[in-house]
Amino acid sequence: MKNILSPIHPKRILVCQLRQIGDVLLSTPAIRLLAERFPEAAVHVLTEKKCVPVLENNPHIERIRAIDKAALSNPFKALRFYAQVGRDDYDLIVDFQQLPRCKWVVLFSHAPIKLTYSPPWYNRPLYTHWMPMLNGYAAQSKASVLRPLGITWNGERPELFLTDGEKAFAEAFVRRYGLTAPFITVDPSHQRETRRWPEDHFAALIRLLRDRYPTLRAVIVYGPGELPQAQRVAELAGDAAVVPDSMLSIREMAAVQRLATLHVGNCSAPRHLAVAVGTPSLTIQGATSLGWLYPSPEHASVYNWPKGCPCNENTCRLRTLECLVKLEPEKALDVAVKLMENRLRRPDLASATA
Repeated sequence: MKNILSPIHPKRILVCQLRQIGDVLLSTPAIRLLAERFPEAAVHVLTEKKCVPVLENNPHIERIRAIDKAALSNPFKALRFYAQVGRDDYDLIVDFQQLPRCKWVVLFSHAPIKLTYSPPWYNRPLYTHWMPMLNGYAAQSKASVLRPLGITWNGERPELFLTDGEKAFAEAFVRRYGLTAPFITVDPSHQRETRRWPEDHFAALIRLLRDRYPTLRAVIVYGPGELPQAQRVAELAGDAAVVPDSMLSIREMAAVQRLATLHVGNCSAPRHLAVAVGTPSLTIQGATSLGWLYPSPEHASVYNWPKGCPCNENTCRLRTLECLVKLEPEKALDVAVKLMENRLRRPDLASATA
């Protein structure tokens, strides 16, 4: 295995990044860097069907190879799909995950270069090159795998390329709900209890911000199965909050976030969408580390970590959820106000929400 590659000129590149939605979005800086390093190459991305929306309309991606798990429930049909993808004449494969489905594609491929992060011994026969993944911001860590290609991360942020139609949808959404600057988007949901700030805390923060900004409204965004939490926060927040009549798609949510003054939420995909569309974000950190925080004054996290945290566990070992329950809304208020004030000074915001 060589750490440094001699000059290469790939014509077809496959990037493997299956899930989750936020992780796929965090791979877009690496995709951009690959496309810029090899402008003659066609970049394809292997991902899951549910993650396709964050890659659509991306000018650096020629083709998305989507895995539909329902359609590939038959193992023989799945193997045929992985073989078809792997044997598609790729010169370079970059695997950011080493998940079983990625490894099947790598196994079937005759690509001369199969690059990944430092693999355990049992994965090494599948790859030709690997590089230790550097610690830091998650997108930076992914891009660090590309060092053998002469590629370095220089602050590139996640990217989501909205269409004119999606921008028009957001402008109509703002008018429909009577939103003017400042308004915020709030994501109060998460599947994991150790990453979910209490609903009454979110509502209290919204009310505190409403005291500072009398016309402020909070748009409560939600995903599949999360409507009850969104409605509960809105109920507790009173007329300062609004829940969309129907669930926004990922791209619709991002388009609305683009016009917002601030995004507030748990450590989940919408925080990365906010970064991608240029809206400041405030994240409530529970069990996850600060490695998901984009390094910029426009993005911040608040946390209340007792000894031994962040634990990165899906259930609280202490059974108290202390890191979240004892993180009072007042602690988040000053950070939120600072982010909002900086945003409100931008002249483009007023015109966007007029």
